[in-house]
Amino acid sequence: MTQHVPSTEPELAGVRNFRDVGGLPTVDGRRVRQGVLFRSGHLAHATAQDATFLASLGLHTIFDFRNAADQRLEGPDIELPGVRNVNLPLSDPADGAEFWKMVRDGDVEQLREVLADGRAADRMVTSYRMIVKERTAEHSQVLHAIAEDSVPALMHCAAGKDRAGLSIAVTLLALGVEREAILADYLESNAKHRRYKVHRGGSSASAYSPEVMELLSPLFDARAEYLTAAFETVEETWGDVDTYLAQGLGVAPGTRERLRERLLD
Repeated sequence: MTQHVPSTEPELAGVRNFRDVGGLPTVDGRRVRQGVLFRSGHLAHATAQDATFLASLGLHTIFDFRNAADQRLEGPDIELPGVRNVNLPLSDPADGAEFWKMVRDGDVEQLREVLADGRAADRMVTSYRMIVKERTAEHSQVLHAIAEDSVPALMHCAAGKDRAGLSIAVTLLALGVEREAILADYLESNAKHRRYKVHRGGSSASAYSPEVMELLSPLFDARAEYLTAAFETVEETWGDVDTYLAQGLGVAPGTRERLRERLLD
C-alpha cells in the first residue's frame, strides 16, 4: 500500500490537530482529492493569522460536533466570511462537565473509581460504539450535505479526535477509502503537536498530578481499538458497510456516487 504523504502542514497557533485528509487511497485505486475535506480541533481560539489561513481554504461549510458544554468552555468558533457554520452536537466521550469537575477538584479517589484498571479505555470504546449506533441522523445529515453542496468542508469537535474522527471515518467509508488508511489518518491525532491541551480551569495543585494525567491519558489518546470498535459496531448492527450506509444512514447509491464525484480524484 502506498504511503499517504500529507501536504505541507500549516503551523496554526490557536487551532490544534488541523489536517487535510486528501491523498488517502480508496479500495478501487482512487484518492481523496486535496483541499476538499479537512479536520481539526475547535476554532474558538484561532488567531487572526489562523483565520486568514482558514479563509484561504475556500470552505463552504464548517461542521462543529461540540455540545453546549464544550462551547461554553472554549467559546464559539470564529466566524469566517461566507462560510456556513453547522453545529451538530455529538456526545463527548470524555463526557463534559461532571468529569472535569472531578479533575478540577483533584478528586483522585473518584477518578480512580471511574477510570483506573482499563475503565477509561472501556469508556471510550463504549462511547464510539454508541455514537455509531445512535447518531445515524447526524452522520446522515453530514453525508447528504456534502453530497449536495457543502465542500470544501471542515469537520471538528473539541480536540478533533473522537467526534470529528468518527464523522471523518464514516465519510471515508462512504467513499470506499481503505480501512488501514482510515485508521492511519485517525492515529495521526496522537502526534505531540496535535494533542488537546488539558487546561480546563481550576487551580487545584493535584488536578494535573502525574497520576491524574495517567488516569486521563486513554481519553486523550487515539487508539486503534476505539476506531476498530466503531467498525465492528457497523458490522454487528448492519452486517456490512453498504447496508449501514443504505439503511442506517439512508444514503442512496446515487448520493454515494455524488460524494465520490465531489471528494475523489
